[in-house]
Amino acid sequence: MSVRDIPLSFATRRHFLKGSAAVAGALAAPLIIPQSVHAASDDVIKVGLIGCGGRGSGAAAQALSADKNVHLVAVGDAFEDRAKSAASSLREQFAGRVKVTPETTFVGFDAYQKVIHADVDVVILTSPPHFRPAHLKAAVEAGKHIFCEKPMAVDAPGVRSVMASVEEAKKKKLNLVAGFCWRYDYAHRATFQLIHSGILGPITSHYSTYNTGGLWNHGRKAEWSDMEWQCRNWLYFTWLSGDHIVEQAVHSIDKVAWAHKDEMPVRAIAHGGRQVRTGPAYGNIFDHFSVVYEYADNTRAFLYCRQQDGCASGVVDYITGTKGVCNLHSGGLYQIKAGDMTWSYNGPKNDMYQTEHDELFAAIRAGKVINDGVRMTTSTLMAILGRMAAYTGRMITWEEALNSKEDLTPPSYQWGTLPTPPVAMPGKTKFA
Repeated sequence: MSVRDIPLSFATRRHFLKGSAAVAGALAAPLIIPQSVHAASDDVIKVGLIGCGGRGSGAAAQALSADKNVHLVAVGDAFEDRAKSAASSLREQFAGRVKVTPETTFVGFDAYQKVIHADVDVVILTSPPHFRPAHLKAAVEAGKHIFCEKPMAVDAPGVRSVMASVEEAKKKKLNLVAGFCWRYDYAHRATFQLIHSGILGPITSHYSTYNTGGLWNHGRKAEWSDMEWQCRNWLYFTWLSGDHIVEQAVHSIDKVAWAHKDEMPVRAIAHGGRQVRTGPAYGNIFDHFSVVYEYADNTRAFLYCRQQDGCASGVVDYITGTKGVCNLHSGGLYQIKAGDMTWSYNGPKNDMYQTEHDELFAAIRAGKVINDGVRMTTSTLMAILGRMAAYTGRMITWEEALNSKEDLTPPSYQWGTLPTPPVAMPGKTKFA
């Protein structure tokens, strides 16, 4: 008997926990096919890496770890030092399976095109988010399977481009796995499946935080142009990252969307600003946001995020329903309380970043398709909606955000002068 078959008011604690554990164990298993299938084929799957920073190198290592017959054959980055460093580091970790040569090491803003057309089967898209829509479009047009890091865009025109690419990927039956890693975590899968089964009843509110300290910053070198300085410090420029609500807190926003079965809010109102990171080194982004997302049924979700040193931190979710509550903590607490019943996840643990690639390559081997495209795009737009509301001080509707004409693309992609855009001023910055 599953948890949903047990009337909550009559279930004993022992029966409830036993049933829940069975559900959690089943949900925790990989969704595609067993790992053993990976080794069944001797066909080499050739991978190209686009974006060779830390996340890109990590994703490439996970791809190589997912299947013994995955080879990395091409890398591309805007900067030569990063491309060469990533290839060298990966070659040390995966002797014999990193086939990158000087001829397949590509540099510049057009490096992505060269990687995609370098006889690869799969591309890993991990450049700064601004470039994601163009890179995704090119990869889909070329018929490549894709691992696409979050977020998918930094503005509404980018989102609309990604939506079109997602539909084209479906037509071509291409695998498209998104870097929304919590969706690949066994404990989160089990917890959200129970929520979707109705154990909490209808959701009445969702409180979510992504509060952290500051992140890395590369001090400007005299020889760097404006464009190089901004691209090397892409976190701090809205045109490149979307601001930290889009680049980082989008993980928590994706969990809000997940809890609501990917139904999107109808509007948002938000606060935000720049209290601590006020110097030129931090570009034009905020250091804190608070957003209220309102749904069609008048329920609300509350998102708080900040990147400020010396402050309390935490990535948590409190989901309240008519029958109970769910507590999720990044430290490892996955708990649902409904009446006098308590369920805590105690099933197998996994490396969610690795599982993303395990399931991607297992699907390719099996001739199956994973397409995370719709939810990865709507979660991204939900984050952009929150930023729009905070930057302008306005209540912004979902339709307004989706149809926004604001395009953050710079005048050109050249290593030269590029003034830092002004910091948004709520009440003065206009919605476009």
